[in-house]
Amino acid sequence: MTTFVPTVNNLIAVVSASKESNDPSPDLSSDAYLRLMLGPWKDLKRPWLVQSESNVRRIGRKLPDPPCTMCKGTGQITCKQCRGRGRTNFIELVMLPKGEWPNWCRDCKGSGLGFCDRCLGTGEKRGIMGFHIDQDEQNENAN
Repeated sequence: MTTFVPTVNNLIAVVSASKESNDPSPDLSSDAYLRLMLGPWKDLKRPWLVQSESNVRRIGRKLPDPPCTMCKGTGQITCKQCRGRGRTNFIELVMLPKGEWPNWCRDCKGSGLGFCDRCLGTGEKRGIMGFHIDQDEQNENAN
């Protein structure tokens, strides 16, 4: 018994099955089965094209002013442990040798990127942090 099954691309796949198998599909002629399965979709002349990005307005991320000098405002730098490869074995090679599996970096979790140490991932230039102790207050506290 030959069964016609519609696929995703509106193509017809021919599936052969023996009579002894318990096939739940109805025993229809191929033309009737095709009309039953495809219904109104069989009359489509061209595939539908869906462009998801054309209708989406992209809002770019503004770089902070002034940006961090280390990460240039992105907030991310290459991982120091894996040197941006994402793996800890064979760091000096672009591709792994045949038969080798990557050992993923635990610091960046395989992405190859880490947070900037200077701006703590914000991308903004940080000012000097600290405090100032006047000499007069220091002398009074000592007495």
